[in-house]
Amino acid sequence: MNLKKLIIYRHDTLFNILNEIKEILNFDLINANEHDIKELIKNLKCDFLIISKIEKKDLKNLLVVDQTPIKINKLIEKINLKFLKERFNFQSDITIGSYKINLNSREISKKGKMLSLTEREINLIIFLNKSVAATKIDKLQKEVWKYVSELETHTVETHIYRLRQKIKEKFNDENFIISSKDGYLIK
Repeated sequence: MNLKKLIIYRHDTLFNILNEIKEILNFDLINANEHDIKELIKNLKCDFLIISKIEKKDLKNLLVVDQTPIKINKLIEKINLKFLKERFNFQSDITIGSYKINLNSREISKKGKMLSLTEREINLIIFLNKSVAATKIDKLQKEVWKYVSELETHTVETHIYRLRQKIKEKFNDENFIISSKDGYLIK
């Protein structure tokens, strides 16, 4: 399992304490100095947290521990909560072509433009995106709508038509969901 990286910056005592109990931690420790910090930030991308007495500018994943003393179990709890929030935010975004879908806010965005979607629209887009080939209406009824019937229904076509119209109006894109003789697909 790949552990998250915890950079301890300007807190040698804290690093030493955490290093002594590292077997029970859910993260790897890195003790950084002035020289290392910029290189570490550049190379580790979003897979780190910094505990420091540093200014917050240019650092996204920063947990500043200025209130000392702090109980060690409280500190570890704060670190783990921060990591959980980061993972939740990371998992909530899906990229489909030049679009980004945020599952939490149920929005699709492209080049700064945002469009609110329904939960069904999100599920439809995700299902079509995961499909290798065009998907027929009856499969969409069964998999996305959880509806199985021999009766003729235009629910799927109506939803897709409306979704395509919303995307066309907001993003001027008529080719996000493609209709073919084999069904619907996202390119």
